[in-house]
Amino acid sequence: MEALYYIIVAIVSLAIGGVVSYFVASKMLEKKLGNAKNVAEKTIKDAEEKASTIKKEAILEAKEEVLKIKTESENEYKERRNEIQRMENRILEKEEGIDRKNDMLDKKLQSIEDAKQELENKKHELEDAKQEILKEKENIAKELEKVAGLSREEAKKQVVDSIIDDARKDAGNIVRDIEAEAREEGEKKARDIVTLAIQKCATDQTADVTVTTVSLPTDEMKGRIIGREGRNIRAIENATGVDLIVDDTPDAVTLSSFDPIRREVARLTLEKLITDGRIHPARIEDIVDKVKKDMEKTIKEAGENATFEAGIYNLHPELIKILGRLKYRTSYGQNVLKHSLETSYLAGLLAGELGANVAIAKRGGLLHDIGKALDFEMEGTHVSIGVDIAKKYKESPEIIHCIEAHHGGVEFKSIEAILVQVADAISSARPGARRESLDAYVKRLEKLEEIANSFKGVETSFAIQAGREIRIAVKPEEVDDASMVILAKEIARKIESELEYPGQIKVNIIRETRATDIAS
Repeated sequence: MEALYYIIVAIVSLAIGGVVSYFVASKMLEKKLGNAKNVAEKTIKDAEEKASTIKKEAILEAKEEVLKIKTESENEYKERRNEIQRMENRILEKEEGIDRKNDMLDKKLQSIEDAKQELENKKHELEDAKQEILKEKENIAKELEKVAGLSREEAKKQVVDSIIDDARKDAGNIVRDIEAEAREEGEKKARDIVTLAIQKCATDQTADVTVTTVSLPTDEMKGRIIGREGRNIRAIENATGVDLIVDDTPDAVTLSSFDPIRREVARLTLEKLITDGRIHPARIEDIVDKVKKDMEKTIKEAGENATFEAGIYNLHPELIKILGRLKYRTSYGQNVLKHSLETSYLAGLLAGELGANVAIAKRGGLLHDIGKALDFEMEGTHVSIGVDIAKKYKESPEIIHCIEAHHGGVEFKSIEAILVQVADAISSARPGARRESLDAYVKRLEKLEEIANSFKGVETSFAIQAGREIRIAVKPEEVDDASMVILAKEIARKIESELEYPGQIKVNIIRETRATDIAS
């Protein structure tokens, strides 16, 4: 019975424990479910807040991007609007320039038409005068037949000769008046253009030609330069190809060579040797090699600087080096590189004034004497050498024509070639630009007077103003006023064909008639 009691107690305890465990487990489950629900709600809430934040940030970024794109678009619009405005301004300037040129052309055409009309009027006047003369001729012929007893043919011949003489005199007077008027207007316009070009052009005087003098610190240095048994001076001459002259000139030696680059290499070598103090054949060869390398760099820099100053680009590198060699080349004492730059400036200015191609004129002016850089090494004139060089380095036909025509060797095909020749003449003929030997100068003046004296009716002639003017006195009984115009033209043409000279030569004819009587 007791055992049963314990069994029942145990069962009841188990039942109570199970119920308690159930309730405990239920409470724990409810608590966990509550916690999970809270976590879920918190997670959802955090997710919603994060999504809201991300959404706001995305909206802000989108607004900033839109604002940035809008700002860039506005800036680009402003730049394009400004560029369009600049283009419109340039177009307006070009249109104004074209309008000015059209006005000038219209004025020139009008002046030509006026001159043509004036010639027509004078022609009609001459026709009327001719008719009157013919009428008078008939009357005179009849009178001559009556009074002089001349035949009609003889009278006709005398009248015709008289008419021809009168017509020649009238024609000469008309030609003289028209030429004087045209010359005055043309010279005024040309003077304005050339003066403007020259005013903008810097000028330099002449430089040494074939010799260079090197100063020495003392006369004792001459002995060291000569060396034992002359070995140092021979080494210098062999290495540089220059004659080294050591004479009685105090504290100086002279370098002589027709090649200006060799002469410059020798000068720099000698100066470095004097400064260094070590003068012997091995040292001389080392210095010469170093100076030659430095000279190559200097020549290249000179060519690059020249193209930069002239505003000319895309030249072939080898052509730039050849151009730089002109730094050490002179012509009648004038530095050829500076002369080429000067010609380029002048040709460009003249082309701008006349409406020609400025780029071609400047490039042709810079390269017109390029052949002088190599005329010591190659056969031919500097013009033919320059043409070959330009063709070798693919210069345009227009530039090649400027080079070959700048001394009048071929017929001009472009206005730019004419302007290059004019600019070359201005640069070389200005006072102080060049010098020539006394013998050549005297021969040129003698030839000028010889040409003038070769014409019939010339009594004497004098070349004045350094050969830039020839004054000719004619015999008044052989040359009348009308014939003076024709004689001046013929002399000028012969001077152009037979004489080489810089600039222009003015032909001035003087005719004097004297009447003498004696009062007794």
